[in-house]
Amino acid sequence: MLDRNSALHVVAAVITNKNSEVLIARRLPGSHQGGLWEFPGGKLEPGETPAQALYRELLEELGIRISIFSPLLAVHHQYPDKAVFLDVWRVREWQGQARGMEQQPVCWVTPTQLSDYDFPEANWPVIRALQAHI
Repeated sequence: MLDRNSALHVVAAVITNKNSEVLIARRLPGSHQGGLWEFPGGKLEPGETPAQALYRELLEELGIRISIFSPLLAVHHQYPDKAVFLDVWRVREWQGQARGMEQQPVCWVTPTQLSDYDFPEANWPVIRALQAHI
C-alpha cells in the first residue's frame, strides 16, 4: 500500500455536462505520460487544500470557475518512477467555456467512450467507476 504522505498528491476533475458527457484533456508532449488523455487537474501547491488546488487548476487549464463540486474517489497508484495519490472530484457546475488554455486538446465523451482513449493507469479506477454508474 502506498504512503499517502510520500505520494505526489494530484487533484483531478470529473466534469459532466447536461448530456452526461465527461470532459477529458490530452496531456502535452514532454509532460509525464505526455500524449495520454486525463481528467483535468494537477498537483497541489504547498499550503493548498485539495478544493483550492482544484479551483486553481481548472481555471488555469480550462478557463472555468467551478461552483458546485464534491469529492468522488481516491486512487493510490504506484508507477515505476513515482507514487501518485489521485484525489478525484465531481464537478457539476461551473462558469465559462471549457477550453485548452495551455493548448491541450479537450473533448466531451460519454462514459462508455472513455474506454476508446489511452489514459494513465491511475485513471482506470475512475473510468470503471463512471462506467459502472451508466
